[in-house]
Amino acid sequence: MRSIVMSLRRVVAAVALLLLGGALLNVAAQSRPTRPSRADARATAMFEQGRRVFRMDTFGDEGFWSGTLQLDKAIAGAKHGGVGPGLSPAAALAAGLKVDSAALPKAVVKAIKAGKVNLKDPATTLALLKLNAVVGVRGHFSRDGSRLTSVGLTCAVCHSVVDNSFAKGIGRRLDGWPNRDLNVGAIVSMAPNLKPVADLLGTDVDTVKKVLASWGPGKFDAELFMDGKAFRPDGKSAATLIPPAFGLSGVNLHTYTGWGTVTYWNAFVANLEMHGQGNFSDARLDNADKFPVAARAGFGHVRNRVDKVTAKLPALHFYQLALPAPKPPSNSYDHAAAARGRSVFMGAGKCSSCHMPPTFSDPGWNMHKPSEICTDSFQADRSPDGMYRTTPLRGLWTHTKGGFYHDGRFATLGAVVDHYDSCMSLGLSSQQKSDLVQYLKSL
Repeated sequence: MRSIVMSLRRVVAAVALLLLGGALLNVAAQSRPTRPSRADARATAMFEQGRRVFRMDTFGDEGFWSGTLQLDKAIAGAKHGGVGPGLSPAAALAAGLKVDSAALPKAVVKAIKAGKVNLKDPATTLALLKLNAVVGVRGHFSRDGSRLTSVGLTCAVCHSVVDNSFAKGIGRRLDGWPNRDLNVGAIVSMAPNLKPVADLLGTDVDTVKKVLASWGPGKFDAELFMDGKAFRPDGKSAATLIPPAFGLSGVNLHTYTGWGTVTYWNAFVANLEMHGQGNFSDARLDNADKFPVAARAGFGHVRNRVDKVTAKLPALHFYQLALPAPKPPSNSYDHAAAARGRSVFMGAGKCSSCHMPPTFSDPGWNMHKPSEICTDSFQADRSPDGMYRTTPLRGLWTHTKGGFYHDGRFATLGAVVDHYDSCMSLGLSSQQKSDLVQYLKSL
């Protein structure tokens, strides 16, 4: 019996030592810094590359904005080797351009706060361009830095804002947010040579300026260079609101009227809107009846000897899909009402029949006929498929300026809810509508 007891004690001791050793090994393993896997490292590298492309890459579009339109000369002004009065920081901010405060040296920040920087002098704009501080605008200078030689635009000019933490229009970057302050038409109208645009559209410069003036802040007409339709049948501008570039992971088609995936649209914009130097294919643009301008210009088959676009599309795509929709401030909506509104959204309001969580768009083919949403087909008919996309709803609070729907026709979320209540004969009560609006604000 004693031998059996001794044997059992030895077994128990051995097991205890094994358990203790395992625990010590586990502690040691946890205390060692975890090295990122190769996959993690590749993902981080692609994210950083995509961010650089999104923020800084012009795809060689200086050839258009400076070489053709001569926009750099208008920015510099006659006193600095250009033409006209030049673009002051005050005027640039008024036109919706943003300044990245992180790019400003401490001495410049101190001088601005002390009121020692002249925000009405184009020379200050040139200094900001040298610092790469103007969001979405890249300036290139002569070797001695005395003369602006060209400017180019990046994705960020339309799809980034700042948090206004320093001053209105000056702060830390917020990538993916639509710049609803940006008056694209007014900025393009500054260009001294708009004749190439007029020639492309088959019209005159005065008409081009009239069209650009019709857009207003936060709007851009990406289809103008495709079909030449500058105004809707009701006489209003055909331009649409600049959409967000965040919250697109898991969402199929990218724009208000489809066209293609996120990476397709990146290629489309880089080549045909920003006028970068790349390659692009879309035989649908050969349709001269639907896209007369694009067909005449050969936009369906763009080729450049040096392609400055295509190799950058994967990282740009990766970065955009990594941008989450920002959460609304906790005090920006009524939490209790939003909780009730969620029930309306998922039930009586029938919103989730198309805006399905968590993407709040249709999984799969997220397109609908205009008749399904009780709206006209003008903008849809300008696209290849003639339909409207189910817009993702997360982050609505970031782009209330300019209204809702593709063209801002509904000034408030309440007006959107009223439209669908009527369109779908929902019979929602005033309370249900109010609660639903609060829920939309909470997304």
